[in-house]
Amino acid sequence: MQWIDCVSYFFGGAVLTNAVPHFVSGVMGRPFQSPFAKPRGQGHSSSTVNVLWGFLNLAIGYLLVIRVGDFDLRSTADIVALGLGTLLMGVVMARMFGRFNGGNSPADG
Repeated sequence: MQWIDCVSYFFGGAVLTNAVPHFVSGVMGRPFQSPFAKPRGQGHSSSTVNVLWGFLNLAIGYLLVIRVGDFDLRSTADIVALGLGTLLMGVVMARMFGRFNGGNSPADG
């Protein structure tokens, strides 16, 4: 495997992780932060915009993981690269979206 494949799988994991909250919020009919909101990344976009943004992220993630190189679920290097991208983006998104949705300092309940 070439190193560029691992880089692609890392970013594929990140993009696929980013697809989840946008697509799910949109399908549930809820507004959610997106790069198209005002202020950018802080305000809410409509559920339709989030479905479209989430779907675009899914398509890009597919291209980065499946169409680049020869992704193998049994290859430790492939899975580690994908998993690290997923984990890093998940933590970044938890901190970023938590600022707006109360997840960074939840109330004791």
